Amino acid sequence: MYHYTDIDRTIVQERAAQFRDQVRRRLIGELTEEEFRPLRLMNGLYLQLHAYMLRVAVPYGLLASKQLRALAEIAEKYDRGYGHWTTRQNLQYNWIRLDDVPEILDLLASVDMHAIQTSGNCIRNISADHFAGAIADEIEDPRPYAEIMRQWSSFHPEFSYLPRKFKIAFSGAVQDRAAVAFHDLGFRIVKNDQGEIGFRAYVGGGMGRTPMIGKVTREFLPKEHLLTYTEAVMRVYNEYGRRDNIYKARIKILVHELGVEEFSRLVDAEWEHTRQSALVLTEAEIARVAASFSPLDYDKVTEPVAAFEDKRASDKAFANWVERNTLAHKVAGYRIVNLSLKKPSIAPGDATDSQMRVIADLADHYSFGQIRATHEQNLVLADVRQSDLFALWKALELHGLATPNIATLQDIICCPGLDYCSLANARSIPISDAISEHFDRLDYLYDLGELKIKISGCINACGHHHVGHIGILGVDKKGEEYYQITLGGSASDDAAIGQIIGAAFSKDTVVAAIERVLNVYIDLRHEDERFLDTYRRVGIKPFKERVYANN
Repeated sequence: MYHYTDIDRTIVQERAAQFRDQVRRRLIGELTEEEFRPLRLMNGLYLQLHAYMLRVAVPYGLLASKQLRALAEIAEKYDRGYGHWTTRQNLQYNWIRLDDVPEILDLLASVDMHAIQTSGNCIRNISADHFAGAIADEIEDPRPYAEIMRQWSSFHPEFSYLPRKFKIAFSGAVQDRAAVAFHDLGFRIVKNDQGEIGFRAYVGGGMGRTPMIGKVTREFLPKEHLLTYTEAVMRVYNEYGRRDNIYKARIKILVHELGVEEFSRLVDAEWEHTRQSALVLTEAEIARVAASFSPLDYDKVTEPVAAFEDKRASDKAFANWVERNTLAHKVAGYRIVNLSLKKPSIAPGDATDSQMRVIADLADHYSFGQIRATHEQNLVLADVRQSDLFALWKALELHGLATPNIATLQDIICCPGLDYCSLANARSIPISDAISEHFDRLDYLYDLGELKIKISGCINACGHHHVGHIGILGVDKKGEEYYQITLGGSASDDAAIGQIIGAAFSKDTVVAAIERVLNVYIDLRHEDERFLDTYRRVGIKPFKERVYANN
């Protein structure tokens, strides 16, 4: 993983010291809340319903074990014993005291972490495929490019006050696991007919109140022009993006209103000023950063691994976990392991301080001391020897981290909702819990197959409800919480925005409505057909008729 240089470390430490003084001035009344607000947002500190919320940056979701231990220490000392993993691979604390924040930022800086640019109208934390570097279908590891983008965008003076926040994602594999088409700017690594590596660039994707799928503005962008092209895109957005209306300020609106052809023409014209600049990436610079992500020191193993196969054949529970929660690795003898943070009575994405410490220890023991955070609010140990899987599984079971429900109905994405968020219209965590508890039979979940339920407590769509196979949006109706259901969304290669099925449901009836949706699927599906494929084949009509039959 990328190791901070002295320059990186100095920047983060100086920023923490600067904010310490700003907090001091706020606490003694030298700064009003209005004056303090832009300063705290630059450091990832929000004021939510009940307390301050601090969002910690985790670039492309990659953590060292010592960093995870530091996050656990913060959860224990300064929060209520847990942290919340977000859909952009960051970690949030929901119960932070303002006077503790300087100590927290110092602790983060001591392990090369920070909360810079996790808020505000700037380029936010760069996200990427959480299996990068380990998955078999990868064309090239996208993390060096994500790191180059992180270094370029951090404290970029020209793009510190954009019309709105700006999110960038990278994917380097055949399958998109980073939802690149739903970011302001998404890059997919591709190989052209000459065998050269470059990027397909998507601009103007996003969710929120106006969901849009990103448009392809470059089918093949040579890798040396990653930054020159990005700078051109950012300049056009900075100049033409609307600042008069917060709801029209995202780049997706600009691309939509100009049209992708005119937007591309403006970018290409601007690119003429940047493409021969010092931003052109040299092979040496790419190699310098890529050296931090060079292949790990894997053992040479010949498959099949007898001890692993024997345990898999003799222990059904272990076999279930292997099938659901692990994936093939590009290196023989290894597998990628998903740690499920989803189960009834647990808010999706929450991990306790003790769980984080256990995961850090297991990462040291079994996975080169590295942990990944996924945009689906789970954690990953990406490089586990098959021969160690049984012991790892037993350890994870002891700490509630081995629930074999990845990609099932229970693997719900869910925002904090009205339990914490000042923007929310409705609670989302209790709805997630009610669904998980109602459908808590593994054989039923496995029979349903791949099913992505995503829940947001408001139109800002932090729970990605637009791209759920089944999406649930909390809305306020005259002071009461209701839930609107959408069907058919996808954040993957077959990117799609879900269609609203009809009138919203009360909180007491939404689980029954989901059950009726699932019953339609079970009745109409072909053998081994996914929910999403059945929906696309039959359309929304049969679901709508059955779901509202009793109304």
